[in-house]
Amino acid sequence: MENIDEPETGLSAEHEIAPLIITEDIRSYIYESAKWSRFLSIVGFILTFFMVIAALSMNSIMTAMSQIPAYSGLAKFGSAGLTVIYLIIALLYFYPSFLMFKFASSAKQAVLYGEQASLSLAMSKLKSIFKFWGILTIILISIYVLMLLAGIMIGLSAAGVGA
Repeated sequence: MENIDEPETGLSAEHEIAPLIITEDIRSYIYESAKWSRFLSIVGFILTFFMVIAALSMNSIMTAMSQIPAYSGLAKFGSAGLTVIYLIIALLYFYPSFLMFKFASSAKQAVLYGEQASLSLAMSKLKSIFKFWGILTIILISIYVLMLLAGIMIGLSAAGVGA
């Protein structure tokens, strides 16, 4: 009878996976990445702050722009709609900046103090950054494809109506 309690791994003792070794070069790369990540996250926080200020000022901006005839069409969109759009963009910019800040803090601590848990947390945050941008990229490509298809459909219907 077969032993079904212990699955066969297929690895013999000579083919076991060696533990991951982090050399001084790798430590310096992680530390330098952490410094750049901290810089980019702080810039992201500042830009997010300016986006929120712009969103909250949108009513005043739209009132002033409605007085200029060339921009009166933009005022029809409404300040509330632009405020919501700016706040969504600010949120989409804040989240990866926050993840970069957390990555930078954890990576710096891992390199300076040799903490495995901090390195694990840093890599988790780095994974989350890439996952966020990957999902956002898929969403944006989908929107572009839908806009292209809608443009083609509108063009075809306009050509059919004019014939």
